[in-house]
Amino acid sequence: MLAIQAQPPDRTRSGTDNMGNLLRPTALTNAEGRSATIVELAEQLRRREITAEELTRRCLAQIAAEDATLHAWVLVDEVGALEQARRCDQELTRGIDHGWLHGIPVGVKDIIDVAHWPTRAGVEHADAEPRQEDAFVVQRLRQAGAVLLGKTVTTPYAAFDPPPTRHPWLPGRTPGGSSSGSAVAVARGMCYAALATQTGGSITRPAAYCGVASFKPTFGRVSLRGVYPFAPHLDHVGGMARSVSDLALLFAVIAGYDPHDPWCVNLPVPSVEELRQGKSQPPRLGLIPGPWEERLETVMQEALQAACRAWQSRGAVIRTLEPPAAFGEVLSRHRTIMAVEAAAFHEEQLRARPQAYPRKITALLEEGLRTPGPEYVRCRQHQERLRWEMVKCFTEVDVLITPAAPGPPPPADTTGDPCCNAPWSYLGYPTISFPIASSPQNEPLAVQLVGRPFCEPALFSCAIWCEQALLA
Repeated sequence: MLAIQAQPPDRTRSGTDNMGNLLRPTALTNAEGRSATIVELAEQLRRREITAEELTRRCLAQIAAEDATLHAWVLVDEVGALEQARRCDQELTRGIDHGWLHGIPVGVKDIIDVAHWPTRAGVEHADAEPRQEDAFVVQRLRQAGAVLLGKTVTTPYAAFDPPPTRHPWLPGRTPGGSSSGSAVAVARGMCYAALATQTGGSITRPAAYCGVASFKPTFGRVSLRGVYPFAPHLDHVGGMARSVSDLALLFAVIAGYDPHDPWCVNLPVPSVEELRQGKSQPPRLGLIPGPWEERLETVMQEALQAACRAWQSRGAVIRTLEPPAAFGEVLSRHRTIMAVEAAAFHEEQLRARPQAYPRKITALLEEGLRTPGPEYVRCRQHQERLRWEMVKCFTEVDVLITPAAPGPPPPADTTGDPCCNAPWSYLGYPTISFPIASSPQNEPLAVQLVGRPFCEPALFSCAIWCEQALLA
């Protein structure tokens, strides 16, 4: 368990001399001139200091310069993107403004349908036909005036087998998965935000490894219609960007009730102003032990300790919490639900085309097919029971704090360990992650904040406060 004491930041210990190096988010220092946020760009667009077409051309030029090496994109629609951008500029000239994402280039993970583009889900399909309709979240992006650049690479079927995508800064390391392309594209300035999905740790982990910010909403807050399924009781759509404030803009756009999604909850969508309103008082933060404790690398533990001391020095209250005993079963129960539901969806195609399934997802599907029905039901019952029991952890704190990943990005033959993230996909609780450190080897390290279900405004408020406190 992390031991946090109320004391000033340690500026002398090796690896934590860090209100400079360690606590400086990697995405801001390594982007080298590509660090403008969506908030800043939106303001420049409205002051006519830049055009949507210029922004789009910048992103396309970055893709052309680097993607042959990094492999973050599976499809780039240069002609269509420039047409969208010019239309956005014309609308602004006529006084038509669709909001913060108007004219902002974004990427879409390739398990999310975009009309007239194929959805390949990370594998080659000879019969991959262009989709007829946009996914619900893509409809929302279009309504907000976003410029859709193309499809970002996913691991095969959004599972565990490594992608062709390379890490944006560290050759030989994994960018994480399954939202590998989205993380790399945002990190390298190929787009300013990207849609991503998570069933275990597929949003938070690659964002952490690549030094960008991410959010996963409460289960049911964002529609899954038009998203290639993995495990319907665990799947989430979220996104990545360069700052927590930028994530708030994206969340406000893609959230909303969809009557055609049986899991979507009919609740009002918080306004951008509500989401971006930082806390007037320092937050109450809860450290919680979990299945990541024994897997946590020393450099990650030191970075989180340093961040907590920095927050305490600015007035935050940090408490250590004890979760319900049933929390200890969360990883094994999560694995069972994921395996069974994925097997139910893929069984027929797996038997017909086994060559289309790489080794790791094949093993997961075979595991799901072997799992007895009663065990799956017990896991679902445990999931629903723990979902409400865990709410008690928020009695005396605003948000929970955990590492976003056990340590720096591991080698490229893996997508990394989702132990820090899978519990919150299992429970459906909202999360936000952002960089807090770079190790002495300049490896990205990130924190994950977890909020009460359907309390995204409070989560964003705390995350903005915590992020800004480290940048002060």
